[in-house]
Amino acid sequence: MQIREILTLKPATIHSIAPTDAVSIALGKMVELGVGSLVVMRNEEMVGLLTERDVVHGLVRQGCDLKDAQVSTIMVTEPVVANAEDSVDYARDVMTKSHIGHLPIFDGNRLLGIISFHDVARACLKEANFENSLLKRYIKHWPE
Repeated sequence: MQIREILTLKPATIHSIAPTDAVSIALGKMVELGVGSLVVMRNEEMVGLLTERDVVHGLVRQGCDLKDAQVSTIMVTEPVVANAEDSVDYARDVMTKSHIGHLPIFDGNRLLGIISFHDVARACLKEANFENSLLKRYIKHWPE
């Protein structure tokens, strides 16, 4: 299964924020939208990624005071990314090894969306269930 297939199951909306916006605005947006990450955009180009984890790390670094901080001070400027044609297994491996929960997906230079580790886990379970049903059907009709 390719990552592109996961993207077809998700809304095409990419939630974003500007690097100059306040972290408090970003947090409010994440809560309102029910998402764990925002793409940081400048002039319609991705310049970073902000996740819940980045906010927690920023709180620790800045002594729990992000009231006046800009998104650019805590965002990841070079996030791990994947291609839409990459396999779901690749996404699972890179996310696990990099300890990340959100992965931007590109088609060339065009950002297609963000997938979460939850999206990857759901796709892996779906694929495993399908393979399991095929194996059960094969065994049931095993020639004697």
